Amino acid sequence: MLSLRSALVALAAIAALSACGTTEAPVAAPSSAPSPSSTPVSVTDGRGKKIDLERPAARVVSLEWGETEMLATLGVMPVGVADVKGYGTWVTSAKLDASVKDVGMRNEPSVDSIAALQPDLIVMESDDAALVGQLEKFAPVLVFKGSDAAGNLTRMRADLNLLATAVGKTAEAEKALADFDAALADAKQKIAAAGGAGKPFAMADGWKEGSTISVRLFGKGALVSDVAEAVGLKNAWSGKVDPVWGLGNTDVEGLTALKDPGTRFFYSASDGDDVFADGLASNAIWKSLPFVKKQNVTKLPDGIWTFGGPLSCKQYAEALVKAYTT
Repeated sequence: MLSLRSALVALAAIAALSACGTTEAPVAAPSSAPSPSSTPVSVTDGRGKKIDLERPAARVVSLEWGETEMLATLGVMPVGVADVKGYGTWVTSAKLDASVKDVGMRNEPSVDSIAALQPDLIVMESDDAALVGQLEKFAPVLVFKGSDAAGNLTRMRADLNLLATAVGKTAEAEKALADFDAALADAKQKIAAAGGAGKPFAMADGWKEGSTISVRLFGKGALVSDVAEAVGLKNAWSGKVDPVWGLGNTDVEGLTALKDPGTRFFYSASDGDDVFADGLASNAIWKSLPFVKKQNVTKLPDGIWTFGGPLSCKQYAEALVKAYTT
């Protein structure tokens, strides 16, 4: 089996996977207008490239979990997904059918597996031109930004609408975003009623290598930070973050910058490796932090994807409400 390994690191490695194919278009009666399933579609992707489709895509391979979630939200079950098992662990807002085929790890896809599914569209987030070029031999490739710390909620909405146009599900996207907006408004009202409006928060995940624990903060501009601010909270982390994801790396000592005694600390550990509850349980610096002393540390429910679409963002907003109202 032919495997494709991305040589990129970090974000480029996240999106390495795809392929192609076509499906038969329904034949419309000559005297009637074309049905939506046979109407040509043109979209412009995150690269600024125009993608022309003969009809809305029906057989889609998705190489990143955010777009996978969005497809399921729109009612289009992908035929292939990168790392199906990992998706099931980290994303619970939109379940995949048992029929969805695994096309390899996100940083080590199988081109043969993708091609065998005969997709008519591949969606991904990599900006690796060489990778995209190989995948375009099999099918049209729609490349998404995936993140933009200059306005991630705006970006998420645009990505959903872009994908919806490509698969002929614009009405479904409109409803999903309307439901999301209603959920944000409801969450904001509930947090304010509980006295949480304007309160500082921090959001992180982490990992352990040997005896070293690294902490990744979701700073201003991260998607979940945008959600939290939309429901009336204030991000307490002011450290340096990257301009795409709004993420910043530190260690337990770096968390001492979170001095406001009113800060509530949230974290994600869906894979079962909880470095905050386990790895830092006896750490003197961790135990001295104001939010730890006041027991204002909240582990998010497993399976809330912090880089997802409107359903994952809604789950996150609901978790914030629960933390501030109970």
